[in-house]
This record gives sequence, structure tokens and C-alpha cells, in this order.
Amino acid sequence: MRCVVSVLPRRTGMLLNASFPLSVDFTKWEDYLIFTFHILFATCAVPIAASVVVAISCTRSLRGQNRFIFMLNTSASDTLTGFSVYYLGLFDVQEGYPSRNGTYYILPSFLGVNVLTFLFAQFDRYFAVCHPFFYNRHVTRAAVIGICAFCWIYTYSIVAVQNLVPISMASQINAFGVMTLQIIVFVKVLMTIKLYVIARSHLGREVPSSERDNKKESLRVIVFVVISFLALWCPSFINIILRQLTQKGMTFRNEATNLFAILARLNALVTPSVYIWGSPALRQAVWRTVWRRVFSCRRGGRMVFHLDDEAAAS
Repeated sequence: MRCVVSVLPRRTGMLLNASFPLSVDFTKWEDYLIFTFHILFATCAVPIAASVVVAISCTRSLRGQNRFIFMLNTSASDTLTGFSVYYLGLFDVQEGYPSRNGTYYILPSFLGVNVLTFLFAQFDRYFAVCHPFFYNRHVTRAAVIGICAFCWIYTYSIVAVQNLVPISMASQINAFGVMTLQIIVFVKVLMTIKLYVIARSHLGREVPSSERDNKKESLRVIVFVVISFLALWCPSFINIILRQLTQKGMTFRNEATNLFAILARLNALVTPSVYIWGSPALRQAVWRTVWRRVFSCRRGGRMVFHLDDEAAAS
């Protein structure tokens, strides 16, 4: 029998009917493993992704670089994805048509924001390395912020339309979205190959300098991030296509037991971890602005965040 959690207190001697069943029945050892995994995953993903958001926001030298603006955008989405796991992973939720205790695709769509952001970040790195004069003149910080805002507005405009129209039309919009994602994924694969070739050949001919090292680092990070994102997200994408075209894709009881959805959500932990691993500047900023203060606070100190550490130090 499935466990149920009530979310409203007793009033006037009656318990209001607003309870949510948990995602598993706790009748097998796998149920305990799944439930524990989602708690641990969310608890790890949120602070790691949020630390990247705080570090970039509080460090002027990072905020001034376009590539870190893209990192900030995806890390904000990853932080929200981590929080969403506390609902999608712990309660009996099934998104779709029809849904069960669903969120009208609001929570799963955080991954859609990242898909678009990564695509624009790949083009950003391509123009920065191959067309530096055009890039420095036209691709401003304001333009990048506008692109990041567009990723959120476009994604959730589609979600809003899907929730406002009849289910039959919403299903058609969803199918169109899947087709659009196929095109985006194909372009992302081509851009990943292109950036890898650029990193191996184009930058290899440049004179060693700090600018060359920064370009090489940024290309390495975006290539690793996109490869890991596609590796974790594509199984879910392929299964959705199979279900829509052949009705032979795999189905799961809910979002918590959906292996493909779990793999896709793992990007919320993998992506910011790759950012920190691949960028020494970001790694130092994360330690200086977040974790050093956290550990100092645990030792009895006082944790204070400055808007800009570099300005404070000067």
C-alpha cells in the first residue's frame, strides 16, 4: 500500500483532502534505494549549482565575460532542477497527457532552458575564437543577457500555451516541440564537432598567450558540458520519440522511477561540477565566495557575502 503524506492540517475536526502519495511503496529494497537516491541527489545538486550562481554573481571579473553569463544561466536552471527533485522524486508525479499530480510541465522545462542556452553558448564560443573582431564589436554583455532571457521566455511561453489550449492541441504542440528538439540536438552535435576541431587545429597555430589559454579553456569546458548533457539527456529524448512514433517506448510508473528522466536530471549535478573542474578562475571564486565562508561559519565564524569580493579587497 502506497504511503501518503498530508500537506494540510486538521481544521474543524476534519482533515482536508489534499494529500500526496509518495513515489514508492516501500515494499521492496529498491524502493528505499530510489527514495534515498533522490534525496541525496537533490541535496548535492542544489548547493553545487547554487555555489556557481553565487560565485559568478559576486565576482566582477567573471560577470564581465560572456561565457560565464551562460554558465550563470544554466546553473540557475540547475539549481531549480535540484529543488524540483524534492517533488518529482519524492512524490507520485507523472507529467503528460493526462498527468497525475503534475506541474503542467513547469518543473521539467528547466532542462529545456539549458538546451537552448548550451546551443547559444556553442555559437558564442565559435564566434569568439573564429571571428574575434566581429565578436568583440557586436556580441556585447547586454546581448548575451538578452539571449539568456530569451531562453527562459521562449521555453515558458510554449509551456503557457500548452496549458491554455485544449489537450488535443497541446499534444500537437508537444509533438512540434519534440521535432524542434531533434533539430536543436542535431545542430548541437555538429557544433560540438566543430568546436573540437577548432580547439585542436585553430588554437594550436596561435602564439602561446593568456588569451589563447582562456579560449582553449572555454572551448574545453563547453565541449565537455555539451557531450555530458547529450549523453545523459538523449536516452530520454529517444524514448519520447519512440513512444510518439511507434508506441513501443518504455513507460514508467512515475517520474521518480523513470530511469531516462533521472539521467536527464543528473545534468543539474554534472554540469556545474564540470564548470568548476574546467575553469580555475571559477573554482577559485566558488571557494572564496561560498565554501570558505561556509566552513568558517561552521567553525563558529560569521558568513557574509559581498557583492564583489575583488572590489572589497581593493
